[in-house]
Amino acid sequence: MAGQAAARPRARAAALARGAAAFVRSAPGTFAWLAVLLVNNIALHQVGPDFRRRFVLHHSTNLHELSHNPVRVLISSALWIDGGHWWPYLILYCLFHAPAERVLGTGRWLAVAAVAHVGATYISQSVVYFDIRHGTSPPSAAYVPDIGVSYALAGVEGVLMYFIAAPWRYAYVAVLIVYYGDPLPAHDSTFTDVGHFTALLLGLACYPLARGRRERPWDPLVSARAAWARLRSS
Repeated sequence: MAGQAAARPRARAAALARGAAAFVRSAPGTFAWLAVLLVNNIALHQVGPDFRRRFVLHHSTNLHELSHNPVRVLISSALWIDGGHWWPYLILYCLFHAPAERVLGTGRWLAVAAVAHVGATYISQSVVYFDIRHGTSPPSAAYVPDIGVSYALAGVEGVLMYFIAAPWRYAYVAVLIVYYGDPLPAHDSTFTDVGHFTALLLGLACYPLARGRRERPWDPLVSARAAWARLRSS
């Protein structure tokens, strides 16, 4: 009996490890991207603040860099985190990117992320350009730092709506619209606020990439009942 009791935790740990490994294998692009972000974030924290600032500006999708090196900065800006912690991205990628890659396939998932990242970048920087031309922002706004993965994340969050069962999907998208749209009417809203809301709309517009995927919509209530039944039987 003692041996059986001792074996149960080991069996559960082994089952959890197998489940985690299967989850990672189901979304290879997501976790490869996370690994790059982790390595780059560690490296960025090893340098001094002056070098870090110059480095971030060099890889930023601001007006200056987009006008000189658009392809380079559009790619490189999505591989860095601007001074923040890595672990929140681990949670967000597991919640949104991994499920999206699993249901869409790596190619379509990457296409949604790219459309949101590139489209939101250009539209948000168009706002900066407009403000500079009309004197509401100084010329130095063309050199503001702008790196990160949040536009791609917002786009992927949007396309996930099509894989959530009704009526939950409508509540889900309403929360996203309020979350990303709430800062826009404020007088101190920024170009990144415009970018995030734009990225969400672009993700919602990626329905053609979601259409035809043979994936049963996720129902939170069904999942909760199944989890409760497993908990009671364990």
